[in-house]
Amino acid sequence: MAVSVLVAVGSVGDELVAKIGDRVHGLRVGPGSDERSEMGPLVTGPHRDKVASYLDTGVKEGATLAVDGRMHPVIGGDSGGFWLGPSVLDHVTPEMSCYRDEIFGPVLSVVRVPSYADALRLVSDNPYGNGVAIYTNDGGAARRFVSEVEVGMVGVNVPIPVPMAYYSFGGWKSSLFGDTHIYGTEGIHFYTRGKAITSRWLDPSHGGVNLGFPVNK
Repeated sequence: MAVSVLVAVGSVGDELVAKIGDRVHGLRVGPGSDERSEMGPLVTGPHRDKVASYLDTGVKEGATLAVDGRMHPVIGGDSGGFWLGPSVLDHVTPEMSCYRDEIFGPVLSVVRVPSYADALRLVSDNPYGNGVAIYTNDGGAARRFVSEVEVGMVGVNVPIPVPMAYYSFGGWKSSLFGDTHIYGTEGIHFYTRGKAITSRWLDPSHGGVNLGFPVNK
């Protein structure tokens, strides 16, 4: 799992996109058998091509291609592999296909909004509600966001809001399939048949059986 849309609030957008660009340009893309690799190929050629197509489509729809992963160098591996480096589309809007679709590839879409309220509304209005993370030094803003956002898994200053296995994993809205989440108590209850046990042990000195129903006095 990875968060695929970044919502930049206020004037932080330019600086943030620049720092992200510096970071992803330094990532080492290569085969998993190479210990230097930090990111591997996509699973198939058609999937690689589909993910890469969002870069051209995004530009046609008005986004800015801040980082083109098709130009990213590959260390080792077959030159015909299904490579696509990390890519960044900036100035994305909710009407664009790169925002509306779940791409399932190394493409980060950056949406810019003027205020916290606009960011909250944008995230909560998305038809998918799998995971979201907020980055802030304002504890009040974080607490409000956790309470108000319409998303199943929420992180505060963590990049991927995936909890431990004993918590439920899964989103809300179109990111939830079926009636329950996996893992956690919901998953346990789904695969468990309950048995209710009611018992009472009398003092051995009683010397008999009491058939009365226990009551509180």
